[in-house]
Amino acid sequence: MNKSDDAYKSIGEVAKILNLVNKKNGSLNTHTIRFWEKNFKNIKPKIFAGRRRYYDNKSIEILKKIKFLLKSQGMTINGVKKALNKSSSLNLDDSANKSININKKLVLKNKINKISKLVKEIKGLK
Repeated sequence: MNKSDDAYKSIGEVAKILNLVNKKNGSLNTHTIRFWEKNFKNIKPKIFAGRRRYYDNKSIEILKKIKFLLKSQGMTINGVKKALNKSSSLNLDDSANKSININKKLVLKNKINKISKLVKEIKGLK
């Protein structure tokens, strides 16, 4: 049985969505989300009986932006706080997509260069 997209997500599910996985042992880094929760007041999970955290889509989108700014853009925590507080920063998806597209172009360009070198080598052998 699958959850609807509007359903609250557990901290483990959010860690999977954000791809916060420990590369050494494959476990989820839920402590990262709890750390960000303490530093960014914009993240407000629902805490029900049993002290389990549940995140709505708004909180998950904020977490995605925080991860992008910290990990991909190399910003500091204070820098991310300032960016999130600006009204213009709410449209970070465009800058994230541009950054991803630039990376894809670089990877593709490198692959084309390698293929070109191989073709030249093959032609040189004939």
